[in-house]
Amino acid sequence: MNILDLLLIAVALSMDAFAVAVSSGIVSDSPGCKNIIKLAFFFGFFQFLMPVLGWLLGSGVSSYIEKIDHWVAFGLLAFIGVRMVIEAVRGDDAQKDIADPFATKTLFVMAIATSIDALAVGISFALAQVDIWSSSIIIGIVTFSISAVGVLIGKKVGSVFKKSAGILAGIILIGIGVKILIEHMS
Repeated sequence: MNILDLLLIAVALSMDAFAVAVSSGIVSDSPGCKNIIKLAFFFGFFQFLMPVLGWLLGSGVSSYIEKIDHWVAFGLLAFIGVRMVIEAVRGDDAQKDIADPFATKTLFVMAIATSIDALAVGISFALAQVDIWSSSIIIGIVTFSISAVGVLIGKKVGSVFKKSAGILAGIILIGIGVKILIEHMS
């Protein structure tokens, strides 16, 4: 596999993370450098880790993973998205930590949900005998970079649409979950 192919795969894998990063930037008043790096690290790390896990699993279990991966991703993203919409509609500060896109627990769930497809890529890398370490490092770095830019874009969009930003961010997450579900069901 050449470097251009790998970069294209990395960008494609990072698009869901980018969309979630944009929605996180939208709902945040001011994400700050620490939170941007934290989100980008989570997304980049899981996009690095999942191909490695997929590669280790190999082709023996790929059919089992492919049967449920889209449902898991949909469920996780829809859950977080619905919570963000509810919190935005209520305006309830007591619920703020549930919908906080930079909370460690939330980042963990979103990073897993947006990187499940990278697990399948790792399985295909095993079958194609692709060097998993360099490939996964590139995928992780690309996702880290794209996610950080996504938060900054979301921050700009969020300042323009302040009133409905939380609802928009939740709908984006739900939409990504639905997109994953539809792609795998067709």
